[in-house]
Amino acid sequence: MMIHTPDRRYTVVDGVLQRATNPALSESERVALVTELFEAKQAVKNAGEDYLAMRDARTRIDQAMRALGERGPVWWDDGVPDLSGRPIESTPYAEWWQTRSSG
Repeated sequence: MMIHTPDRRYTVVDGVLQRATNPALSESERVALVTELFEAKQAVKNAGEDYLAMRDARTRIDQAMRALGERGPVWWDDGVPDLSGRPIESTPYAEWWQTRSSG
């Protein structure tokens, strides 16, 4: 089960915030981008020692994640900074997380 912060900007993975997919994407856009992301990740596995194939696959991953809103500029417009990659305990979500985890 994926755990989202109350504002749905992040998912929590092993106690660390990861930016969630932009909810403004249509379902068909999201599905196409997630498919591309998984195919690009498979291309990384298949690249082996081929530097150019690895580079191209990693570029595809980055492009898909940016299009999904999970990297690059934030998809919200209220000026709140991006907290991706930070332990949840060191963010404004800490109290919510503690309450959620203890309940």
